[in-house]
Amino acid sequence: MPTLRTIGAAITAGALTGCTPLSAQQPEGGDQSIEGPAGAIYVDDGGGKDGLPVLFLHAFAGDSSQWADQLSHLRHKRRALAIDLRGHGKSAGPRDGDYRIEAFVKDVEAVVAKLEIPRFVLVGHSMGGAVAAKYAGAHPDRVAGLVLVGAPGKIPPEQSKQIMGAIESNYDATMKAYWEKLVTGAQPRVRTQILERMDSVQREPALAIMRALFADDPLPSIDRYPGPKLIIYTASGDTPNDLQNVRPAIPHVKMEGTSHWPQLDKPGEFNGKLDAFLATVR
Repeated sequence: MPTLRTIGAAITAGALTGCTPLSAQQPEGGDQSIEGPAGAIYVDDGGGKDGLPVLFLHAFAGDSSQWADQLSHLRHKRRALAIDLRGHGKSAGPRDGDYRIEAFVKDVEAVVAKLEIPRFVLVGHSMGGAVAAKYAGAHPDRVAGLVLVGAPGKIPPEQSKQIMGAIESNYDATMKAYWEKLVTGAQPRVRTQILERMDSVQREPALAIMRALFADDPLPSIDRYPGPKLIIYTASGDTPNDLQNVRPAIPHVKMEGTSHWPQLDKPGEFNGKLDAFLATVR
């Protein structure tokens, strides 16, 4: 029987403080919808003009609002964007059911091309980390720096098969237990925010995404990307298969006392780590 920690690593494998200051700049465009390969892609776009832009990708069953505090923090000076990936938030789901990691990458490509962003820092959380790694490996010239937050590693096939079997045979109970495991350590408001969205992706798309994550191996893309990298991980993502353990040479830092969503539980600490990384990126 697969452990909940293993399920969490495979699949992962609102600001709580502060608000957007009135002085924060809003570039031309702002919140908008961009036509992507699967339909409309929602983009939250704003901020100043100093420094490289930062583009954020959310986790499974999340949306761009999970980066609200980071967007507010960075927009004092630089442009910061977050998108709703296909089938999440305000973005359209694919009619053909294509939730491969490569398909999510196509959505990012569409946004970057439409907004004419030549070079930027890419930050991905959980599922969004898998997408970010794949994009960076394919477009190293565009990615000035890569931050992977609770991003999945490669799960051995026998484990993947066992986990998917458990989910498919008893979807509701297994997924409920999975979510409960991932919100362990969450601030009360974060726990409420996450659990309210746990059913926002319906069963069939959810299964398609999980199969895609299990099929994906992020390591070749991560190895292919030569630029600066940072791994931020939590207690729920510290198995032998997680990135910081299979690629220990990549700078990595653990955030203690949080759930799987450190940017929501401890936004100030998370923003400090992000700032330190951004200061090294040119």
